[in-house]
Amino acid sequence: MSDSPRWGAAAREAWRLDPAVAYLNHGGFGVTPEAVFAEQKRWRARIERDPTYFHTYEVEDALRAALVPVAKAIGADTKDVVFVENATTGLNAVLRSLDFEPRDEILITSLSYPAIRKAAYYAASRCGAHVIEAEIPLPLADKASLLRAIAAKLSIRTKLAIFDHIASHSALLLPADEMTRLAHEAGACVMIDGAHAPGQIPLDVASVGADWYVGNLHKWFFAPRSCGFLWASKTMQAMTRPLAISHGYGEGFRAEFEWTGTRDVTPALATPAAIEFHESLGGPALMARNSALVREAGQLLAERWRTGLAGRSDAFAAMVTVRLPLTGEATGARANALMRELAERHHIAAAVVALEGALWVRVAAQAYNEIADYERLAALFAPAP
Repeated sequence: MSDSPRWGAAAREAWRLDPAVAYLNHGGFGVTPEAVFAEQKRWRARIERDPTYFHTYEVEDALRAALVPVAKAIGADTKDVVFVENATTGLNAVLRSLDFEPRDEILITSLSYPAIRKAAYYAASRCGAHVIEAEIPLPLADKASLLRAIAAKLSIRTKLAIFDHIASHSALLLPADEMTRLAHEAGACVMIDGAHAPGQIPLDVASVGADWYVGNLHKWFFAPRSCGFLWASKTMQAMTRPLAISHGYGEGFRAEFEWTGTRDVTPALATPAAIEFHESLGGPALMARNSALVREAGQLLAERWRTGLAGRSDAFAAMVTVRLPLTGEATGARANALMRELAERHHIAAAVVALEGALWVRVAAQAYNEIADYERLAALFAPAP
């Protein structure tokens, strides 16, 4: 595929990436560009000139101004969005805001991120509620099979359903709006875990129709770690509170999340620069290019290894998960050891996961990647002729 001069190996100079590393795990923790670090440094210098004045008189206006481009980028009203440290923090805030009762059910799927699964089990354990898991077999055959699996687990006792927009380990892009509609028809509230969606795909959170949507800005939108957002529908804002109750309590949704105690707000304040950087690389054009590159990479890996993907090729955005041609135990410990070996011996950053009794590798595509990066990975596991 042909690339814009803004993309490929030449683009790496915008980041601090080790030139020896084939970095195929942008979805893991994101990579912050130099230009965004510079903006964060500028904010830190401004704050340190008079921290008392800034945190007393300026921080609220600064955070609300920083939310304007964020809201525009995710299709939201600024009054419906607040900054949180990451998607997990936002999701936990919602779980702690809800009053679960014995026999209530929280619905998740087998694709849910492990941290979210544990948060759901913790919330349920505090009051005798139950976590119900919809099993989604891999490779995912089609959207209809996913929706059937979810519908089969919904009941009148389902108080909250938590669905991924882009599932972390499998990298599958899921129909968030259709899953939401299905759960609402059953009488459940819905939270969408969009940790990987902002900046990876065009996003309009309001049109999804969920009650809450959480996402990260430090992954695909290039903000400094840690920076994410929580969007809440207007009907849910009054009962949605941050994990840390502080001076903003009782003053409304935005005020409560803006002041949760003294903290580093510079990742949030640098977010406009991060979104501007994303747009400078093409914005929607960059997203489309990354998706095309990762599909090419997924096909390359699957063909070289004579295996397959975790779903149809059109079920992925800028990440794809491919089964490794390995036999033997498929455990989390083995996956972690293999991931470390890739990093230390071969200078390849890629996520290795154990799913469905097999080992898989998840690779991402970002502006600094090109097909040669995936060729390096493909050669390591190519079966003998």
